[in-house]
Amino acid sequence: MRPARALIDLSALRHNYQLAREAAGAKALAVIKADAYGHGAVRVAQALETEADGFAVACIEEALELRQAGIKAPVLLLEGFFEADELPLIVEHDFWCVVHSLWQLDAIEQASVSKPLNIWLKMDSGMHRVGIHPTDFQSAYQRLQASAKVANVVLMSHFARADELDSSRTEEQLAIFQSAREGLGTQISLRNSPGVMGWPNVPSDWVRPGIMLYGATPFDQPQSVADRLQAVMTLESKVICVRELPAGEPVGYGGAFVTDRNMRIGVVAMGYADGYPRQAPTGTPVMVDGRPSRLLGRVSMDMLCVDLTDVPGAGLGSRVELWGKNVLASDVAASAGTIPYQIFCNLKRVPRLYSGD
Repeated sequence: MRPARALIDLSALRHNYQLAREAAGAKALAVIKADAYGHGAVRVAQALETEADGFAVACIEEALELRQAGIKAPVLLLEGFFEADELPLIVEHDFWCVVHSLWQLDAIEQASVSKPLNIWLKMDSGMHRVGIHPTDFQSAYQRLQASAKVANVVLMSHFARADELDSSRTEEQLAIFQSAREGLGTQISLRNSPGVMGWPNVPSDWVRPGIMLYGATPFDQPQSVADRLQAVMTLESKVICVRELPAGEPVGYGGAFVTDRNMRIGVVAMGYADGYPRQAPTGTPVMVDGRPSRLLGRVSMDMLCVDLTDVPGAGLGSRVELWGKNVLASDVAASAGTIPYQIFCNLKRVPRLYSGD
C-alpha cells in the first residue's frame, strides 16, 4: 500500500496533558475538536479518559461521537447549541454547554429540561468573536441562576493575542473580564494553550489546552514550557523514485526549482491531498533516513520532491519525515506561512497508526 502514514504517539499525548495541568495548576479540559486537530478524537479521548478532567469540542456532533464510543467524561460544547432543539440531547448526554449569546439564554429560559444544565457563560472581553458583552454579563449570570434550570456556571472568556508574549492585549482583556464579573464568586476559565504556557499569572480554575496537547508550540519564539512538549504526530512516507539531474534542470510544476549543480532528487509519496501544505516552498525542512534535508519545488497533489544530494545512501525506499519528533510541525508551518493548527487539521487520506496505548 502507499507508504504515506501518520504515526500517533499516545504516550506523548499523555505527557503533554500532564504538562498542561502542571503548568496551569488547575483542572484541564483537553480540547479535541476538529477530530482532535487531525489526531483522531475517539482514540485521543480514550487515551486520556482516565486522567483528563474532561474534554472540549466545537459542537454536538463531535460530542455525540465521543458518547457513542463510550466516553463518559464531561464534554463541553465550545460553541454551545445552534438550535434550541439540541437542548434535550445536551441534557440526555450530560454535555456541558457554553452560552455565548443572549438568544441562547432566552432559549434556556423557555426550555423544559428534565435536569439542570452545566453552563459555561462566555464573555466577549475584547476578541469580538462570540461572547456576552461585558455590560450584559452580570444580568446574564443572574438570569441563568433565576431560571432554575442551571446546576453550575463557569465564567469564561478567550484571549485573542495570548500567543504574542510581548502584547499588552491579554492583560487588557483580563482587566475587562475581572471588572465585569466582579462579585460573582464562581469558577472561571480563561487560559487556552498559549495562556497556560505563557501567562502563568492569569487566574483560571479551568484551563483549555489544545495545540499543546499535540506537541506543537503556539509561539514564534523559544518558550520554557514549549521546550518540554513532545510531538504526538509524525507524518512520514518513502522515496518512490530517484532522479539524477545535471545543473540547470527544472523540477516539478512550473519549474519553480532549477538545479544549481548535479543533484539527486527523491520523489516522495506525499502531497497536498494528504494535507501537506501546497504553499510550502523550496527549503522547507524534512528528514531523510534520519538526516536533515529539504523540500524542492512545488508540492503536487500526491507527490513532492526532496533533496538527496547530500544524504549518502538515501534512495528508493528511504524514509522521509515531513514533520514529527525531528522536524517540528511549527517549523514546517512557519515555512509555509501558516500555523501548526492548520496543518494538523488538514490531514486526510493517510492512515493513522497509534502507539503508546
